[in-house]
Amino acid sequence: MCPHVLIPFKPVNPKTRLSCVLSKEEREAFARTMLEDVVSAVRDANCTPVVVGTELYDSEDVQITVPDTDLNTTLNALLPDSVAPILILMADLPLADSGVIKLIFATDKDVALVPGRGGGTNAIFIKDPKRFHVDYYGTSFLKHKKIAENEGLSCEVIDSFRLFTDIDEKEDLVELLIHGSGKSRAYLVELGFALTSEKGRVGVERRQ
Repeated sequence: MCPHVLIPFKPVNPKTRLSCVLSKEEREAFARTMLEDVVSAVRDANCTPVVVGTELYDSEDVQITVPDTDLNTTLNALLPDSVAPILILMADLPLADSGVIKLIFATDKDVALVPGRGGGTNAIFIKDPKRFHVDYYGTSFLKHKKIAENEGLSCEVIDSFRLFTDIDEKEDLVELLIHGSGKSRAYLVELGFALTSEKGRVGVERRQ
């Protein structure tokens, strides 16, 4: 059986670093489309997505609604009650696909980590959640490796461009426009976003 996949999600006023190119309403809609792409990838891998949201929203997805607290408190309250392996997957990974999700589950280690840019952690697969806790923010990738080591858990690092590419800044939209094929890319194109090239450097601009 494929493990459940916990997807932390903030539906209200997300992605504030994109405020330079998107309004609050557009950021909320964009966050929803990215979540939908992630959920689709999880389902294509024959797994059950469980959205861990700060507020209930209109969706048929399995949802756990928690107070708008920090990510560590939320997830560390859930992990001890898990009786089966868990994958924690961020909601801002619109390039995710079923292939890389299955690759994570194929690990023969106790824990698998997928790093994000700047020292973050974009995915964590834990075979025995009771023996692990999360510590996001800052260089969380190094902290999660240390947690596994301290608990005596073997750990594999999964190198994946599709899960490495989280969307936080305007510059990140370049990768989505080049490599994306889901609802998130379609939403950006609908808003008038397009690639630019100046002095050999690829960028993005909004043309409407």
